[in-house]
Amino acid sequence: MSSKCPFGDTISIDPMVGDLPGETARLRAAGTVARIDLLGAQALTVTDHALARQLLVDGRLVKDINAWSLWQSGAVTYEWPLIGMVDAGRSMFTVDGSEHRRLRIKTTQALSPRRLELLRPTVSRLTDELLDDLAEAGRDGDVVDLKQLFAYPLPIRVVGELLGVDRVDHPMLLDAYKKFFSVLTPQDERLQIIADLDDYYLDLIRKRTAQPADDLLSALILADEGGDRLTEEEVLGNLKALVAAGHETTVSLILNAVRALLTHPGQLALLQSGDVDWKQAVEETLRYESPSTHLLMRFATEDIPVGDAVIEKGEGVVMSYRAIGRDTSVHGADADEFDIERPSANRHLAFGYGPHVCPGAGLSRLEGNVALPALFERFPQLRLAVPVTEIRNLPVLTQNDIAAFPVRLS
Repeated sequence: MSSKCPFGDTISIDPMVGDLPGETARLRAAGTVARIDLLGAQALTVTDHALARQLLVDGRLVKDINAWSLWQSGAVTYEWPLIGMVDAGRSMFTVDGSEHRRLRIKTTQALSPRRLELLRPTVSRLTDELLDDLAEAGRDGDVVDLKQLFAYPLPIRVVGELLGVDRVDHPMLLDAYKKFFSVLTPQDERLQIIADLDDYYLDLIRKRTAQPADDLLSALILADEGGDRLTEEEVLGNLKALVAAGHETTVSLILNAVRALLTHPGQLALLQSGDVDWKQAVEETLRYESPSTHLLMRFATEDIPVGDAVIEKGEGVVMSYRAIGRDTSVHGADADEFDIERPSANRHLAFGYGPHVCPGAGLSRLEGNVALPALFERFPQLRLAVPVTEIRNLPVLTQNDIAAFPVRLS
């Protein structure tokens, strides 16, 4: 290790996610920046709220993989299991500066607060459909998987309607993304999944180019900022990222909120009585169990001083959002506790910060604020069917993704 970069011993991020609380504690104990190993690739990760805000607007950290020394040297190749999270094609998620603004503007316009409010009836309708299905599955007192029947399909249906993706294709997309994110998927299979998704989305883009509709995909295709339309590659990159990020985040938000509330019945009672607004529960969940655990990745284009140390040019920098959400300097000494009345709940960085803040943050919040109260209103006696210690994460290194969520409805 360079003497200029004394960030302590390397902490290996567990791809099987066997002890997420313990891993978070180790990262925070290591300091504001820790050196980590991501399936064989070393990087630095930020665990401090203030430093994360500083670095997320620092122009010396870029999204371009070509600035990464491990990529330049060939130490990281397309055989690295996480390459699809870093080299994801040209989109608003992978470029910076004026090009980023150009690629992002139509998406943010389509997801403005006003337009999101117009989506509320759609989200409510889709929520009610799935709650009906859930009630039917559990009508005889049977154990049902809240993830499979509710939290998993809801976001993809919302994103599907927003982007004009046919519902018949939703199971295929969910299966493809599940395999893409899982560290257990062989890399050759993952690369084939990426290629197949590209083919699927390109076909969709070309059909919508020929016959535009009233949806976000058509708006991206027809966007004409300064006389410069997005290329097919750029529309593809934006579409892929929006579908992936647009459903994964909300699945995690819903399930982590339900788990926290079922294990804190006093706080659930405050929500059900109306003494506390559901928006508070959503924000505290985002802080307490960030949907993204370790968000990959930015690269230093020059040395960046951090306190007495230096992030060296070419280093990869990760944001460990779960650890950042537990920052005691922001959220108090009880930051490891779930508290929907926490004054600082909405000061989290779960959706990022700065130019690359998640454009779908408002949509995810909308879904959480519709789905959670509707779920508990329909099933006020909802309870876990297994001890909470048996609720496990999937082997997904970057997402706070629960494997299954068995419950009884009454």
